[in-house]
Amino acid sequence: MIVVDSQVHAYEANSPKRPWHSVPNWPDHVTGDEMVAAMDRVGVDGAIFISAFSLYRYDASYAVEVAQAHPGRLAIVKPIDPDDPAAADVVAEWKRTPGTVGIRVWLTRDANRAPDDPGIERIVRAAVRHDFPVNVHCWDNLDAAAALIDRYPNARFIIDHMGILQPRVPPAPPEPWVTLPKVLELAKRPNAVIKISGACTLSREPYPFNDIWDPLARIFDAWSFERCLWGTDWTRAFAVVNYEQAVEPFRTTSRLSESERAMLMGGACMKAYGWSPKKA
Repeated sequence: MIVVDSQVHAYEANSPKRPWHSVPNWPDHVTGDEMVAAMDRVGVDGAIFISAFSLYRYDASYAVEVAQAHPGRLAIVKPIDPDDPAAADVVAEWKRTPGTVGIRVWLTRDANRAPDDPGIERIVRAAVRHDFPVNVHCWDNLDAAAALIDRYPNARFIIDHMGILQPRVPPAPPEPWVTLPKVLELAKRPNAVIKISGACTLSREPYPFNDIWDPLARIFDAWSFERCLWGTDWTRAFAVVNYEQAVEPFRTTSRLSESERAMLMGGACMKAYGWSPKKA
């Protein structure tokens, strides 16, 4: 089984050379080297490295450096600025950058973007032109995500974090799965897949988080394992679960058959991004 984490964030320590835009409740640094070492400790073969918007905004230069250093282990995704009139050119340049596998847009409520926003349209049309999947961060705003996906049936979309608002510190909210019906309804869109990323942060039980499996089973049934991409969302999830705790429940649960586990923890991700890890 090839294990691929669909969402990780690596970054350098805050410094004048590459200053952070904000200071989240993350470790002081998790460099690319440290991320790969963490993956090695728990048997993760590869990961999709999403350039950390909280820290670097639309500057993905650090992700490019890491992809060059670890070309077989980390593929990279860049947030694209919808207010940039040259966004289509940015997507084209990103496509030419070694190690890239997709782009990302924000459709959360605080982003204040409508599905028909002209900047989003520029980005999505460019993604179609360059055969990039569009990662959509849309937690707690699934109606807007559905409208976006329906608006662009020729585009490929990857829904971040199941579209469910997730805590940055424990505990999980009293009803962490309250928007699950909208997640299930979204599955009707054949041009979308969904990341099962950060799921352990929604547990109201201690490790190994057994209460996540019933709601997850409903997502698997609606979307199918071929369209579900397991991921940790580490380091965003750092204050809630450590990396090993985000991996092992999926590797060891009896709720998945071996074929389901292989598809969820790697197969679907490799298909969605058109990328497979290669260890040196």
